[in-house]
Order: sequence, then C-alpha cells, then structure tokens
Amino acid sequence: MINMKYGCIGEKLAHSYSKEIHSKIAPYEYELCEVSREGFAEFMERRDFIAINVTIPYKRDVIPYLSYIDEGAEKIGAVNTIVNRGGKLCGYNTDFYGMSALIRRLGVDICGKKAAVLGTGGTSRTARAVLSSMGASEILTVSRTPHGEEIGYEELCSEHSDLDFIVNTTPCGMYPNPDGRLIDMACFSSLKGVVDAIYNPLRTNLILDAQECGIPASGGLYMLVAQAVRAAEIFMDKDLDTVAVTERIYAEMMAEKQDIVLIGMPGCGKSTVGRALSEKLGKDYLDLDEEIVRSDGREISRIFAEDGEAAFRDAETRVIRERARFLTGAVISTGGGAVLRTDNVRMLKQNGRIYFLNRDIEKIVPTKDRPLSSDADMLRKRFRERYGIYKSVCDREIITDECVENTVRSIVEDFGKQ
Repeated sequence: MINMKYGCIGEKLAHSYSKEIHSKIAPYEYELCEVSREGFAEFMERRDFIAINVTIPYKRDVIPYLSYIDEGAEKIGAVNTIVNRGGKLCGYNTDFYGMSALIRRLGVDICGKKAAVLGTGGTSRTARAVLSSMGASEILTVSRTPHGEEIGYEELCSEHSDLDFIVNTTPCGMYPNPDGRLIDMACFSSLKGVVDAIYNPLRTNLILDAQECGIPASGGLYMLVAQAVRAAEIFMDKDLDTVAVTERIYAEMMAEKQDIVLIGMPGCGKSTVGRALSEKLGKDYLDLDEEIVRSDGREISRIFAEDGEAAFRDAETRVIRERARFLTGAVISTGGGAVLRTDNVRMLKQNGRIYFLNRDIEKIVPTKDRPLSSDADMLRKRFRERYGIYKSVCDREIITDECVENTVRSIVEDFGKQ
C-alpha cells in the first residue's frame, strides 16, 4: 500500500492522467494508488493521507467513512474528493463542476432537451445532477441490466430516437479496451450533442461516431482537468482562477497526449517530416512501414511479391491496432495506403490529429521499392484513387514544397492551436 499525502485511489489507474494534471496545478506530491476491493476498507480506515481524489469503483463506497459530506455531493450520492481534517474525512464532488464545464464548453444548450446518461455508477449520478441543473426536460438512465426506472440499450434505441443529448459514464471504450461501442448513432436523428467522461483515448468510438455525423461531441479530458483544478482548490483551501488554469492545463495536456499523424502519397516526405517533427517537439516517432519491416523481417516490396497486397494491408492494420493507437503524444508516419481501410483511420483518430501532406505529384520521384507506385503512371493512378480519401479523413491539409522546415512549421503552428 502506498503511503501518500495527496493522490488518487481507484481499482485500475494505468489509464490515469491525474498525476500529470495535478503536477501542473500545485507543488504538492500527487500519487496514484490502486486499491483492490479487498484492501479498500483497510485503506479508508487507516486515513493515512491529507487529501485524495476517488475514481471507479469507489465514488459511492467511500461515503460511510466520511464525517462530513458536502451538500452537493450528498445530493448526488457520489464523492470524488476527500480531505482529511484532523482525522475527520470530508467529502466533496468536483466531478459536478468538471462535467458542467465540459458541457458548457461544447456549447450545447441543455434547457428543455431530452437527455440520456449511459451507466449507473457514481459519475452517472453526477451527470444526471448536472443535466437537471441545466434544465433538461427528461433524463433517461441506461443500463445493461436495468432496474426500477432505468432502461436498457435496446429500448433506448427503439423508443427514444428523439433524444437530444447523450452522456457516457461507463468505461466502455476506455483504455486498454478502446474498441467498445454501446449504441448505434444512426438510431438517433435529433442528437445535438454527445460527451463522454472517458479521456483515454481522447476520442472514443462514441465521440468519433458523433463527429462523423456532424454532431458536436467531446471526450472527457476537459472534464478531468476542470474537476482536478476544483479539487486542488479544496485540497489547499485556496481560490484559483479556475477557468484560466483549466484552459491552460487542458491545452498543455492536449499538446502532450495527442498524436500527430501524417498521411499522403509515397514519396511526399512523411518520414522526413515526421522525424523532423519528432526532434523539434521532443515526441516519440513511429514509422508504420519501418515497423512492418522490422516485425516481418522482409522489405515491403518482398512482402507484396511473396504474399500480395492483402497480406501487407493486414500487417499494416495489425501494427496500427497493436502499437500506433496506444501511443500518446507521438508522431506517426503512415504508408501511402494506410487510409484505404476505414478501421485504420478510426484507430489513428482516437488519439491523433491527421495531417495530409499534399505534394505536387509531378515532383514525387517514383522508386522501385514502392510496389504500387514504382513508375510515374502508377503514381498518378494511385493519386487519383486516393486523393479524395486523403482529403476526407484529414483534419488539416498541408501543401508541401521542397522545404521540410516550412512543412514542419505549418504543422507545429496548427497543432499548437488545438
């Protein structure tokens, strides 16, 4: 058991960014402490801490150990912040502040809207309280095993197509299992906004599904930062400029955690630009083609010749699935055809901002080691086939020239604005 003064307790914390966030707020030493269900009672009874945050699955379980519970936390029935005052544990809920800040930042008016909260745990209670405070006309609680007034996912999709707003508070889609999906966005024709309390990955399938439908949507990183800033105020009994501090730290965390993903034709400079970006920004670098060669033991031209394009594409998807999508804050250079599979793009978007390096096709020199574009005619054909895909999946198109520094500068400037 970790003897900590400040920190966060939960059952599984490998995904947590809380330590990094708190280090940006205040000078106290903040630790992550994984507490098993068997060890939970002993930890709480020892009370060997000054102040802690509480996450899944203990936001309700801590309540019996408290000598005082803030009115807001008591109404919600969930506590995520505890301060030890002379041996008496005092509980608060800063998730309410964080969730409210996230929804406000999304810019969706909840008043008079019909909303659904996915999940029934402590964060679900917080989400329902926030939506109620914002004037939602109806709030549905959705569960895999509904009880009482809760409804199931099948009922949600079949009988509530007029839903306006969705909040996910379940761990479905969270690292290390980012493939999860609870609902089909096509069921809801009136959605005006979606938020997900999950922040790792930055964009769950729920958020990507919504964004692909043109629905305003956001993952939970801003909520995490906002609630942490509010928790720090309680920890230190000190007022902070919460909005300014939250915006600053959120921007820093996005810059640190979001990948830069480079797509474009073979020979457009992805590898050269990627290495330059990695060096300039101090980010890890992954070249998908190089990784395939390293793991397979054969050059790409040989893989194509011996096994065919489909086998190479399978290897490419495997590298993205097993390595690229779990990177945070890296620079990733893709092969020219990586975008041909929708699943590849989806996985890269979960943590990445995608840049299409569009270089004049007449200035790209074909080489024999590129099986599908080994001469000028093949190169032009590939460009015609892929240009529309590059344009549709990228977050930003960068027109490149002969100067690597100019391309790097354009990407760095754009990335810094996100």
